[in-house]
Amino acid sequence: MGLAFRQGGLALRRRAPFWVLKDISFDLHRGETLGVIGRNAAGKSTLLRVLAGIIRHDRGQFINRAQSISLLTLQTGFVPYLTGRQNAVLSGILLGLRRAEVEARMEAIIDFSELGTFIDQPLSAYSSGMRARLGFAVAYQVQPDILLIDETLGVGDAEFKEKSTQAMRERIRSDKTIVLVSHVPGMIRELCDRAIWIEEGVTRAVGNVDEVTQAYHEEVSRRQQRHEHAIRAL
Repeated sequence: MGLAFRQGGLALRRRAPFWVLKDISFDLHRGETLGVIGRNAAGKSTLLRVLAGIIRHDRGQFINRAQSISLLTLQTGFVPYLTGRQNAVLSGILLGLRRAEVEARMEAIIDFSELGTFIDQPLSAYSSGMRARLGFAVAYQVQPDILLIDETLGVGDAEFKEKSTQAMRERIRSDKTIVLVSHVPGMIRELCDRAIWIEEGVTRAVGNVDEVTQAYHEEVSRRQQRHEHAIRAL
């Protein structure tokens, strides 16, 4: 179980194609956590959407040996006038679970979200933190063959964010197959087995976590120094 992406590319259609991703290549093995690192607008989130099947790549070869791939998405399909319970069912179905599966896990959702009797109140009565807790609790029940995570590990207020972050860290450290996007080298080093560095939609490095994150850190430092020198020269 796993996947491979060979010289994959995605272009935005303008007068001339603008390649958001270009010649991206990597393998993902079963039970492995692959870290995707890069600056903002480097193409990291776009890559996850391609892997999830939300966007179709324009060139290259995408070999998928997994039965299910899911992008961790919070508050999917939430409807304000439905209750928390009804939204949990709807969101779970949209994330790929069967209705019976969501209903069987409802107590776990209520317990993890700490909503108690609020689960049967309309979502319009929820605070933003309560909605985030429900969204995370539902999404956490989805256990695909390959889980794609875009930056966020935890949500909600300080206490729940710590709880949800710890839950995600435990899942990442398990035998699950995961692609984790981040611009923070420390997170990639801590949680990932291998890493790929993307810059302006192109692979700059792939392989050993320490080597890839060190190369990325050095490039970020060089850019920062050039920026500071340019400011002083004004």
